[in-house]
Amino acid sequence: MCLKAIVEKKLTWREKVSYGVADMGFNFYWTNIATFLLIYYTDVFGISAAAAASMMFTIKIINAFTDPLIGAAADRTSTRFGKFRPYLIWVPVPLACAAILTYTTPDLTHDGKIVWAYCTYLLMMVCYTCINIPYNALSGVLSSDPQERSTVNGLRFIFAFAGGTLVTAATPALVSWLGSGDDKRGWQLTMLVWSVFASILFVLTFMNTRERIQPAPTQKSNVWQDIRDLSQNRPWVALFFLALIIMITITLRTTSAAYYFKYVVGRPELMQGFVPAYMISAAVGASLTPFMTRFIDKRKLMMILMTITAILSSAFFFVPKDQVTLMFALQIGMGLALGPKSPLAFSMYADTADYNEWRTGRRATAMTFAAATFSQKLGTAIAVAVIGWLFTQLGYVANVTQSAGSQAGILWLMSFIPAAFAVLAVIIMFFYNLDNTKLIQIQADLEARKTT
Repeated sequence: MCLKAIVEKKLTWREKVSYGVADMGFNFYWTNIATFLLIYYTDVFGISAAAAASMMFTIKIINAFTDPLIGAAADRTSTRFGKFRPYLIWVPVPLACAAILTYTTPDLTHDGKIVWAYCTYLLMMVCYTCINIPYNALSGVLSSDPQERSTVNGLRFIFAFAGGTLVTAATPALVSWLGSGDDKRGWQLTMLVWSVFASILFVLTFMNTRERIQPAPTQKSNVWQDIRDLSQNRPWVALFFLALIIMITITLRTTSAAYYFKYVVGRPELMQGFVPAYMISAAVGASLTPFMTRFIDKRKLMMILMTITAILSSAFFFVPKDQVTLMFALQIGMGLALGPKSPLAFSMYADTADYNEWRTGRRATAMTFAAATFSQKLGTAIAVAVIGWLFTQLGYVANVTQSAGSQAGILWLMSFIPAAFAVLAVIIMFFYNLDNTKLIQIQADLEARKTT
């Protein structure tokens, strides 16, 4: 059966754009966390790299285990607005408050600051999860057309990378301007600004999207069965480990970049252009995803992209610290290679939800995405732990000239270490067994079940 005959009417561009803009809002938080939070804790908040990395690792692990719980809750939410959309208006204000508190530096002892950091960061991450997982799941119920999913997620990540670009370019300037020389106050007010804009975008998504795919009315609700189904879903298991590895790869380079330009290159101001260069090129890569998936199977495309990432990341090790143009060229190349991985992965998650329904007769869309974000957070936690452990071993001290060993460690974190994880991602994709032919058959069978 032709795939076009079994899918709903194509989504309007208004709905696609409205869905995508929320991910810009998420990156007003996420990019700040990934790029600036560790250096904020060490250089402004005033705790050691080891303490900050340990805290962030612990919270990420705790928060990762809340993801399936929130996914299960979202799957079982029932309102006149749907299962997932209501979270886009329920959670923005609590998330904004938690983020502002996280970037607030209280007048406490060192131990008191650590307690504050643990509490506020955990609160922020739980609130973030409560809105992000339903949002992710929403992409799986807007349409059952795999190509439409690729388009929606491609557009979504254009906005995501645009948000990341804006944050990395504007945040240092905002901190300086709003703080007027007081970085502590500057960070607090900067997060207030980003939180307000993010909340507006979340509401826009709520107002202009619609949920179309629902579980079978006779489906019984059982969280443990949902988890068992996922554990036996081979393509989803492959994506679980893929997300873990890719997040380690990206976080290692993103978090290390601020240290690289401050302590190795000696030009911290370059960060305002370096990460945005990646974000812009990644947005271009994401925009090309729907075009590429018309000609290249998603699995093969992912393997090609991660191979390119490994090569470019390794090449970074050999760039002299005065060759800024070459640094930016490699960064742009990595952005083009890694840009499509996010829309690809999230489109593939939605496909695995269909596969799960086809195989078991049960659908748990939010749980599918929640368990995936579990692996992403675990990957981020591992990356931060690696950075903190390496910095501690090499004797990193904030705001002083670093030793040769410390500088070498930072360079490895920007090159060979993430390259090794990118190679591992390629290997993992050999275990993903959903191709375009199989997906067409799955959609045809699911549609046939609905009409019988």
